[in-house]
Amino acid sequence: MSDFDIEAIRGQVRAMDFVRGTPAEIAMWHEDMADSRANLVIEDMIPSPNDDAFFAMMLDEGVPPPLVSQILLRLLDHPDADRSLPITPMEAH
Repeated sequence: MSDFDIEAIRGQVRAMDFVRGTPAEIAMWHEDMADSRANLVIEDMIPSPNDDAFFAMMLDEGVPPPLVSQILLRLLDHPDADRSLPITPMEAH
């Protein structure tokens, strides 16, 4: 993906108003993420340490997976991104 400024993104995520996951949900998301990562490795698409840090931070902040996807799209300034999210695209950094 890209080199994300994890702490800058964390600050933007913390300022957002959304329902954070419960500890049980976060544990389930963590398992799902581990499975997804294993599949990427099998496909020889190994996430960078920065990618891993981004997704770990999202888990730390209790961000639900659908919102993680939307945040990622916004960071990458993807055409399908929700422009109303208070996330600064990487190109604007």
